[in-house]
Amino acid sequence: MDNISFKGFQDAGQAVLKYLHQHFGFNLWMITRVEDNDWIVLQSEDHGYAVQPGQVFEWANSFCCHMVTGKGPRIAPRSEEIPLYATAPINQHFCIKSYIGQPLFKEDGSLFGTLCAVDPEAKSDAIIQDLAMVELFSKLLSSILQAELRQNEQIRQQELLQQQASKDELTGLYNRRAWEKLLQAEEERCKQYGHPAAILFIDLNDLKKVNDSLGHKEGDQLIQHTAQVLQENVRSNDIVARIGGDEFVILSIENDKAGAERLLDRLIEAFAEAKIEAAFGMAMRHPTTGLVEAQW
Repeated sequence: MDNISFKGFQDAGQAVLKYLHQHFGFNLWMITRVEDNDWIVLQSEDHGYAVQPGQVFEWANSFCCHMVTGKGPRIAPRSEEIPLYATAPINQHFCIKSYIGQPLFKEDGSLFGTLCAVDPEAKSDAIIQDLAMVELFSKLLSSILQAELRQNEQIRQQELLQQQASKDELTGLYNRRAWEKLLQAEEERCKQYGHPAAILFIDLNDLKKVNDSLGHKEGDQLIQHTAQVLQENVRSNDIVARIGGDEFVILSIENDKAGAERLLDRLIEAFAEAKIEAAFGMAMRHPTTGLVEAQW
């Protein structure tokens, strides 16, 4: 790894995985993200398991879920000798005879994911002597990750500023053009870091009837009132856009399913209080398909 410079977490991760594969000879090295019970592959150095970035496995089925709690060792030269590893459901999908794992942490000390490896052959106990090296790599990756996630907040703000000119004149919300650009930018972050995200859909039920019976001025006021209710009830980092005459969308950033459902319930209640009739929908980003697919 001499004379290598890293542009960020992605480059550093790829270099670390390649080096560790060369050093240990394990067939699969991964950097993963843990989100609820999703164990998301962010990066992989694969030489026989056919595991690719974007694949999702069940966290509770993994060796790593036991490793991070201290119930299983961080290096298991013969994983079949460790009862929790020998009985882990992941063995039904892959032939695993040896294992290495280290946690990756967020800045607040909570679990981000893991740096881990598996191989279909048992190894010598000598690999245990290299535990400190793997720990060092995991700490370095965690530090790079934490700095990059902080920087991403600034990047998001810059992206929003760049789209100030692409706002709907009537509501002040982002228009379709801005929405598509912001959605794509967030998808790139989700893909790289495994962030959860949700898209919420709001369609006004009676806009055409209001326009026809009371006039477009009343219809415009209904649209403006809707925008106000949305902005008052979303989180500070959520993105709200008007993408059609009566169509509104929300990109709920770094929000899991439970959080997105709470947001949806809050919006439904707020619309009822405001006496605005609308249809609501919600879709979670899935790691294998992404945000663009979620909006359809």
